[in-house]
Parts: sequence; structure tokens; C-alpha cells
Amino acid sequence: MANYENTYHKSINNPEAFWREQAEAVSWYRKPGSILHTGAQSWEWYRDAELNTAYQCLDRHVENGLGQKTALIYDSPGTGTVEHYTYNDLLSRVARFAGALASLGVEKGDRVIIYMPMIPQTAIAMLACARIGAIHSVVFGGFAPRELAIRIDDARPKVIITASFGIEADKRIPYHPMVYKAIEEAEHKPAHIISYNRNGADNGNDTPSYFLDFAALEQRSAPAACVPLKSADPLYILYTSGTTGKPKGIVRDNGGHAVALNYSLRYVYGLGTDEVFWAASDVGWVVGHSYIVYGPLMLGATGVLYEGKPVRTPDAGAFWRVIEQHRVNVFFTAPTAIRAIRKEDPDGLLFRNYDTSALRLLFLAGERCDAATLEWAQELLQRPVIDHWWQTESGWPMLANMQGLDPLPVKPGSSARPVCGYDIRILREDGTEADTGENGYVAVKLPLPPGCLSTLWQNHSRFVNGYLSRFPGYYFTGDGGYTDTDGYFFITGRVDDIINVAGHRLSTAEMEEVVAAHPDVAECAVIGVHDELKGEIPLAFVVRKDGIHTPPELTEKAIVQLIRDEIGPVASLKKVLFVKRLPKTRSGKILRNIMRSIMNHSEYTIPGTIEDVQVLSEIEALA
Repeated sequence: MANYENTYHKSINNPEAFWREQAEAVSWYRKPGSILHTGAQSWEWYRDAELNTAYQCLDRHVENGLGQKTALIYDSPGTGTVEHYTYNDLLSRVARFAGALASLGVEKGDRVIIYMPMIPQTAIAMLACARIGAIHSVVFGGFAPRELAIRIDDARPKVIITASFGIEADKRIPYHPMVYKAIEEAEHKPAHIISYNRNGADNGNDTPSYFLDFAALEQRSAPAACVPLKSADPLYILYTSGTTGKPKGIVRDNGGHAVALNYSLRYVYGLGTDEVFWAASDVGWVVGHSYIVYGPLMLGATGVLYEGKPVRTPDAGAFWRVIEQHRVNVFFTAPTAIRAIRKEDPDGLLFRNYDTSALRLLFLAGERCDAATLEWAQELLQRPVIDHWWQTESGWPMLANMQGLDPLPVKPGSSARPVCGYDIRILREDGTEADTGENGYVAVKLPLPPGCLSTLWQNHSRFVNGYLSRFPGYYFTGDGGYTDTDGYFFITGRVDDIINVAGHRLSTAEMEEVVAAHPDVAECAVIGVHDELKGEIPLAFVVRKDGIHTPPELTEKAIVQLIRDEIGPVASLKKVLFVKRLPKTRSGKILRNIMRSIMNHSEYTIPGTIEDVQVLSEIEALA
């Protein structure tokens, strides 16, 4: 294996040579001559090159004799369905549905909103858009009509693609009522709405007559050819929450995206082309875009599309069943999923029922991974567990223990070192570099490598103001962190998770690390609440593991003492509140800002991304 240090320094010291070399893994219609073009507050990779992302994912593998290889495994415990799609299957389905879109007048540059569950037709729709140069915007199936309407008005799609229902654990979520309510609310009206009617759907009066049938359109349409696209042409828009309440449309290009995903799967995840990769996420999130749909297919590997949960589908052994059944080699999930499994099966009894010998690596990202969770997973799996860190904006990992180079030792609590291409620094408030061990702001020296955002949809000034203005010459991630003497990075969380206790700036993430280490704790969140004397004091919310019989007051006393011992009396954590669940987004991020607002009796807006709004009632009852 290549040496991490040498490869990383090459990527930073001579980025154009490095990314020219990585571009060789992509099948271009027109190979890049210009590698990097920079402006005052902009940059562009592979400016003169042409390609097509769907061709990268499908056609080239079929042309190279891999048509009978399994490309995608669909596993839906809620419906009892397991389906295998070869590269031939997917190419045929994608080409025909691309033809269906073209027959409705969808052309290069038109937008298509996809509001669908975790089914193969969702991936087919995404790839079909990519095939004809339409820009897709996947909206998480089940988002409230208002959230969907906001995205309709921003993207102004020609077509919306949906399905009759989605499945959340053991519940069916009807999509049609939400779609037509969103369209009523939106100013922009799409020309067409296509719906995939799932088996078992009681459509009756649920389906408006003007909804077109996905399957019928696909069956009667002629296949469409791939449209050559410029490297910088947008592949998709993915909306992420913004501080103003209006979501930000992250724009992903075609060329840099293809290079970055090929590189990351080989060198970050260490995936071989004959292996099975499973990202237990949703196509509504960036992980689903990069590592359920596009990444494994670009590499010519096999991916898994799972319509289920870590627990309750049917139990906390669900993930291990999928790994055994589909011989998963590299697995990627969120720490919150591991915590959910640990809560329900703390001793790993269900894990022992399955043969997970195919699994080589577990990757965790999406929410800061506390050391206790990582160590529990390591002990259970007896495999390397790799915490890594990235964002919707980057589209692929920024910090990781790169498994395709010579792997580094794992340090629980750290996302290891910068991924090749990312010049990451810890900065002080004044923009100077922080010392080793000193908390600061996590920023990336410009230009960002291929695959990262370079603007927001039709709002470049918001992109500049939101990401590039805080520290000129850098992309500001919004996160805080520090480095140790080995150059490992520790991400402490969003910078607004720093609280001021009697003049002492303290990290609630650091306190969560301590609280999570208590043996009774399955999951926790620490927030800052107003205090007349000290300005702010920390308050801990704790979900206890199932089967714990210790009186809560003794657990609280032990946690308070742990904070005093590990952080010091200055932390002033005096109160622990025990709850059944923590409020989260559907991607697993804990809604600490809303918890903070509730406990401080401030106004707040419930985000459309919330997983279960009922959880807030329990928090409100404690305020």
C-alpha cells in the first residue's frame, strides 16, 4: 500500500498533478486538458472535459463485460422483498425511464424533484436524470408539504417523481397527499407528476388523475442515449438546512464528483471492485447520493439499498442479518444507529446469531462519534471501526483513516487525519492557526478538491457569505475542533455547541463524551441553558440502556461526579434529565438547538427534517 504521508503531501503540494492522475479512473468523452481553473471566489475542476455520470455507473461496465454482475441489492424487511439487479438490468431500466422523461419534454438543465422512498425506482430515476443531463433534487420522502413546497419554488422543477407510499419501521407513510398539498402551496407548478404505485397500495381515490404511472411510462418508452455534459454542469441539487430557515441548495458537478467518488471508495474505504458496499442511509441525504447510488456503481462494485431501520425491522439484529445475507464487506452507518442497537442489545446477544465474517470494516459518520460507542462496536465486531467526518457540502470524506493507503492507528474520539486533497486547518477567531491541543474553528484552505460544492443553486453570494467570508482564503466548515501531537483531528461539534459558563468556554461535545462513557447510558445530549449567576450552565439529557435497574438518581449522581472528575467543577453540570428518546432528524442528528430553545423557553421552528415530532412533547414537559 502507498504511504499516507507521502500521498497526502503530494495532493496538497501539487494538486493539479495529483487530480490529473486520479482523473484517469474516469471514462471521459473528452479528457481534461485544464485541471483547475480559479477565480477570485470560485474554482472549477476539469473545465474543458466532457462525460456522463450514468455512463460511468452503467454503460462502461456493461461494455467491459460486467453486464451479468450484481450492481444493486434491494432489501426491504418491511415488505419482505429482496431483489438483485445486474448492471444489464439497471442499464435497461435507466435508459428506458430516461426516454420516458425525454418524451415529457425534460432536457439538459431542466430540474426534476424526486420525492420517493428507499426503493430501486428512486435510484433508477436519479440515474435517468443524469443520463439526459437533467438536474435532480432528491427530497427525503415524508418531508412535510411545506418543506417540499419551498424546494419546489427554489428548484422550479419541470417534473416531480414520487411513489404511493414509504415505510418508516412498521408504518406506511402515504406520499400522494403530501405531494399534491405541496404543489397547491407552491407558486411554481411542475408540468408533470409521475408516481410509482407500489404493490399493496390501496390507491383508490388517493391518486389524482393527472399523476402519470412510473411503470407504464418506463415500459412504453424507447431507451435514451447518454448526453455528453461539461464537467461543471450540475448533476444534482441537494438541500441542506440553513440558518435563515430557507434551505441551501448544494450544487454538485458531474466531473469532479465522478473523480472524487472513484478515489474515495478505493482509498478512503479501501473497497475492491468485487466487493459489496453497504451505506445504511437514505437517498434523501448526501450519504445516499454518494455511497448508495453513485459511488459503488461508478467503481463497478455491488451496492446495497436497504429500506429498513437498525432496530424494529424486526429487531436490533437487523443490520447483522443484512451483512450475513448479502456478504457485505464494507459497511457505513451513523453512530446513532449503533447507539440504537447498543441500547436494545447491550450485550450483543442478537449479533451472535449471524455470520458477519465477510465484513472487513465499519465506517461511522453523520453525528459525532463518542469513544464509548466506537469502542463498543470494536469489541462487538472485532473489526476496525473507522470514525470519519464530512458534510453535505463536501460530498465525500474530509477526515478519515484512509484504508486504501497504509492505515493509521485508530484513536477513539478522533476522525484521524485529513483525506488527500483537503488542506484542513484549525483557526483562531482572528484567522491565525491554533496551536496543537488548542480548540478553534475547522477550516479548509481553498480551493476545495474535486467533488465539493462550488456554489449554491442560483445564489453564489449566499455561498460566499456563508462559507468563504469568515476566514478569507478558507472554506469555513461551521465546526470546532483541535489537533493532537500526532496530527489527528478531533471534531468537537458545531461552533454553536460551545457554551460560556461564568466566562469559561466549554464544549458540550466534550461533556457528552464523558456522559456517554457511563455504563448505564445508551445515548445522550448536553446543551447549555440560561443561568442567572453563570450566564449558562450545562444540562444533560440521557437515554438509558434497556434492562437497567439502577435508580435514576444514582445514575445522575454518578454522571455529575464523572463530569467533575473529567472536566472539573467549572463545568457546573448539576442536573441530568432522563428521557425515552432524543429528538433527531431523519439522518440521525440530534436537534440540540431545539432542545436548547425549549429549555430556555425561547421560540423555535420545528424543522421538516425531524424524525418524530412527538418526542418534543417529552422535552417540553421537562422545561
